[in-house]
Amino acid sequence: MKISVLTLGCKVNKYESDALIFELLQKGFQASEKLEKADAYVINTCAVTNEAEKKSRQMIERARKFNQNAKIFVLGCASQNRPTQFSGRGVSYVGGTASKKKVLEEIEKLQKNTENFEDFGNFDTPKEYEDDLFSAQTLSRAFIKVQDGCDRFCTYCIIPYIRGRSRSRSVESIENEVAKLPESVKEIVVVGIDVSDFRIGEEKGLGTLLERLDKFGKRLRLSSLEDSLVTEEFLENIAKTRNFCPHFHLSLQSGCDSVLKKMNRHYTTAEFEKSVKLIRKYFPLAGITTDVIVGFPTETEEDFAETLEFVKKVKFSQLHIFPYSKRDGTAAAKIYKDLPGSVKAERLKRLEEVGQKLKEEFILKNKTGNVLLEEKKGKFWVGYSENYVKCFVEGDFHVGDIVQVKNFRPFKNGALVEAKQH
Repeated sequence: MKISVLTLGCKVNKYESDALIFELLQKGFQASEKLEKADAYVINTCAVTNEAEKKSRQMIERARKFNQNAKIFVLGCASQNRPTQFSGRGVSYVGGTASKKKVLEEIEKLQKNTENFEDFGNFDTPKEYEDDLFSAQTLSRAFIKVQDGCDRFCTYCIIPYIRGRSRSRSVESIENEVAKLPESVKEIVVVGIDVSDFRIGEEKGLGTLLERLDKFGKRLRLSSLEDSLVTEEFLENIAKTRNFCPHFHLSLQSGCDSVLKKMNRHYTTAEFEKSVKLIRKYFPLAGITTDVIVGFPTETEEDFAETLEFVKKVKFSQLHIFPYSKRDGTAAAKIYKDLPGSVKAERLKRLEEVGQKLKEEFILKNKTGNVLLEEKKGKFWVGYSENYVKCFVEGDFHVGDIVQVKNFRPFKNGALVEAKQH
């Protein structure tokens, strides 16, 4: 019996889907992350924006194009937020964010009626199980979830209501998971809904966790961080690790103080800029990427102009830009009137132009780097440098190779580089 697990949204969802695929494989199912013909589809949904929920619903119909008779299982944030939106669509099971184990039981019930399923072949050896699992992670990179939930309650965000309060895994359980990763995995991405709030007991513990994981000899990368985490102590700790990748995705959301206050973001632009300077003190060529929301309900043209200037001043290496999406149940949706879509679209375009220039400027600052190759696209091998520049390189390589490169030039959605000769 073949199961296709389809994932929308964040890296936490990706981690949880990969864990589900692993469990399915261990139980003897054929499972993958590909949208292809299968007996059943598990759709792990996203609710961060209205568009994300729409895409989650559309994924049901996309799956049915491969097999009209397939069973559909829906999980994740969108179904936790509004489960009724998936009813009446021929869905066999609707769960939420805490029911990803439950779906295993439901799928096992299906297996008892095997005469209704096509034979798509079976895996014969544990090695094939392992390869299929980690192909979902490009063979060379693994996501490790260390934390879930969020206590910040930004006024625009529905995730704390869906994922619940912040809680952290034990360091021991994280280490045990990393120890079981195959040698083909060369990089670990530490993920969570609010990784900055990872705690050991009552104390912030992300720096300590990275020190503990450094012994495994794999590159270490962090997902999105909050400004409050950036301190001298934290940066000193991670600067001592041998395998830390100097990439900081530091969420900004707005470059205007009045908008930040209404978003319930607990910092000012001056404090944020101080954090960026502190990062560059310890990691001069760090990739500093960020999220920006355009068109928050109270954002005036003057407010947006402040964001534009602040983004230019900070010189981010890359911007992830989103138009504000009204989420029912959040404080912003209750208090403020939404801006016209045309205003959001126009501001989005202007900020994208600035972001592209900043990205190209950052690429040209790089002279050399080490790139972890993840896949082959045409004649190019593609992977990321330590500071998160997407690189395209030609040569006789393999997935999982870490290649020294030079001569960074803007190319496609990243940089064209040359492999250094030894």
